[in-house]
Amino acid sequence: MKKSLNIDVAGQRFTLKTDADEAYVRSLAQFVTEKIDEARQNAKAVTTQSLAILAAMNIADDLFQARRQQSDLKRRIRDKSHTILELLEKEAKLIGSSREPVHMTGESERQ
Repeated sequence: MKKSLNIDVAGQRFTLKTDADEAYVRSLAQFVTEKIDEARQNAKAVTTQSLAILAAMNIADDLFQARRQQSDLKRRIRDKSHTILELLEKEAKLIGSSREPVHMTGESERQ
């Protein structure tokens, strides 16, 4: 059930309707406020809108970099898994070929 939640982002008050946990939403608001403050320190922009856009660009950059890192990690895991599987298959073949063949005799051969 959605509930109304009052939050403060960079000195501006907002009322949100959300299903999310209040502590989570407040941590998001704090994160965005920090990003806006960083933009304020690093840019000559003075309007709240300009700072919000710069903060959004920085957040988007962080997101895209995290996605790229995740994709790279998945690729490396896939490559390593493939290599390990190939090594295991080779080892299994070596173990299988080093065993002496087992000869089974049937009833008819025992006579």
